[in-house]
Amino acid sequence: MLGRLRARGYGLAADPADADVIVVNTCAFIEGAKKESIDAILEMARYKETGRARRLVVTGCLAQRYDAELRREIPEIDATLGTGQIDEVVRAVAGEDTAAAREELPTWIYGSESPRVLSTPPWLAYLKIGEGCDYTCSFCVIPQLRGRHRSRAAEDILREAEALAARGVKELVLVSQDSTRWGWDLGIRGGLGSLLRRLGGVPGLRWIRVMYAYPATVTDETLDAIAEVPQVVKYIDIPLQHASEPVLKRMKRPTGRGNLLGLVERMRERVPGLTLRTSFIVGFPGETDADFERLVGFVEAARFDRVGVFKYSDEESTAAFELEGKLPAAVKERRRRRLMSVQRRIALQRNRELVGRRVEVLVEGVHAETELLLQGRLPGQAPEIDGSVLIADGAAAPGELVTCEVTEAHAYDLVARIA
Repeated sequence: MLGRLRARGYGLAADPADADVIVVNTCAFIEGAKKESIDAILEMARYKETGRARRLVVTGCLAQRYDAELRREIPEIDATLGTGQIDEVVRAVAGEDTAAAREELPTWIYGSESPRVLSTPPWLAYLKIGEGCDYTCSFCVIPQLRGRHRSRAAEDILREAEALAARGVKELVLVSQDSTRWGWDLGIRGGLGSLLRRLGGVPGLRWIRVMYAYPATVTDETLDAIAEVPQVVKYIDIPLQHASEPVLKRMKRPTGRGNLLGLVERMRERVPGLTLRTSFIVGFPGETDADFERLVGFVEAARFDRVGVFKYSDEESTAAFELEGKLPAAVKERRRRRLMSVQRRIALQRNRELVGRRVEVLVEGVHAETELLLQGRLPGQAPEIDGSVLIADGAAAPGELVTCEVTEAHAYDLVARIA
């Protein structure tokens, strides 16, 4: 959207108080994201009174899901766009009253010819390799908001990767609602491995990272590519959601009948030095104390490097919304805190294993809280969601890759010096 607007001559304002038009891009995945999106819309709406703003445009998943409700409750909104109406953003900003096409499943997907403005630091870029999802997990609204899974063509992905690398991007983060399903709709089963190998040949790229790997489609070909291509970081983000088979069955997760611990062991065996991130939902309808204890035991046995824990969010229009056995908020919060406490201990132990070792670090600049420290990340730390490396000794420029010696470990962050 930013690229299309800039191509039409619009400039970007750093401060919303200086903007003539404000576009709020929203999320509607869980209750917390919806609240954050609505708060942002209300905050930006005030600039129609206190700033220069003449128009307020709301885009993305919240508009896709609640268009009529948003317009009724927040009359300051002048136009809305759903997730498949990206090309219409110029019309919406220019003054037309566009409305989100709520009844249609989105089919739009961007390509390398689309103009793009990077909102990330110059050494980092996200690259979307696919859009939508074909699974029917009972807690999830993504297929309703994003449509069925559709892959970008490999040549198109490579053209964008080459263009980003030519602009100075060193770390490329591959994203999709289901990254390991890339290529299936194009007749390429297990194609992510071949795509990674081709991306590894793009000059200038130093780190290539895969996010959102679905457990049922992590193939040996993909794991081998992660292990063998030097530019692909040894990191997998694989949301497992739970470890109790009764809960996984109610979640309609196809991994429920498998051996999840065996999957973890297989990934580590095929990718030596692998960093594993996963996420879990606690408090799913009908989750018993025994189900939760099974999950805790699994986390203790698997010893993940990174774990995110989310409380179940009851979303209308999902199958889980109709399930019995809803749990009180206090129970969900207590279980979230317990599981995070278990993981915090594991994460600290795993980080302590790095003390004294030399590691590659991507420097991101001066620490936000003190100019005495630099901040960066290991290959095993994804941007925005994982911990950081605090560099207490040595100098380097933002975007530079340096060798550091780890001197101190905490649960989420490491302290190091440039070696």
